[in-house]
Amino acid sequence: MDYLALLCAKLTEFGELITPETDLAAPVPSCGDWTFYDLTDHLGQGNMWVVTAVAELRGDYQGAPAPKDAVALREWYDETADAIVAALSADPEQEAWTFTRSMPRTVGFWRRRRALETLMHLWDGQHALGEAEAFATDLAVDGINEVFELFAPRMIDRGLAAAPEAALRVRATDIAESWIYGPGEPVAEIAGTASDLLLALWQRLPANDPALAWGGDRVAGEKVLAGPLVS
Repeated sequence: MDYLALLCAKLTEFGELITPETDLAAPVPSCGDWTFYDLTDHLGQGNMWVVTAVAELRGDYQGAPAPKDAVALREWYDETADAIVAALSADPEQEAWTFTRSMPRTVGFWRRRRALETLMHLWDGQHALGEAEAFATDLAVDGINEVFELFAPRMIDRGLAAAPEAALRVRATDIAESWIYGPGEPVAEIAGTASDLLLALWQRLPANDPALAWGGDRVAGEKVLAGPLVS
């Protein structure tokens, strides 16, 4: 997958949400008490955090808050998008600071991570301002893989989630693929499109959403899903 091209495309799509008419105070229901301004500031600050991680091999970047005027905010956001694309255009094998030692500490790690991060926050922004688009199946599958490869174990390691006591099968209905998270044989199954499953893992869809089908011991399965699996 060309993560750099994907990142460029999704950064551009998010930027197009920021217009002089955009309600920066619009709530973003999928991100707690954030407003659309907060979401944009978060994404732009994250872009610059990664620029610093690549250029200076450190992860302690802290920038000034983004402008609160819509026109200035768009200019600021576009500058951060250009900066991260330039930084991640380096050799994917180039060393970079990252927040995990379980995966290569390289520019390539950030290409994937930021592409999937931007994909999710684009959904958040679309959802806040109107109607969000479903994820392409291949991107959703990759996002689910990332949750179980990177985020769920990291949440346990950081003490932010307990290790699951039972196993949950996560089954995509639009592609012949499933995942098992937890010890032993699955006691429950959650099924849905890959896009809806990724949203559920990121707690953008509730466990009882009609788009999701449950089988087996649902109470135990919901406890596994509640994790939290990501932060």
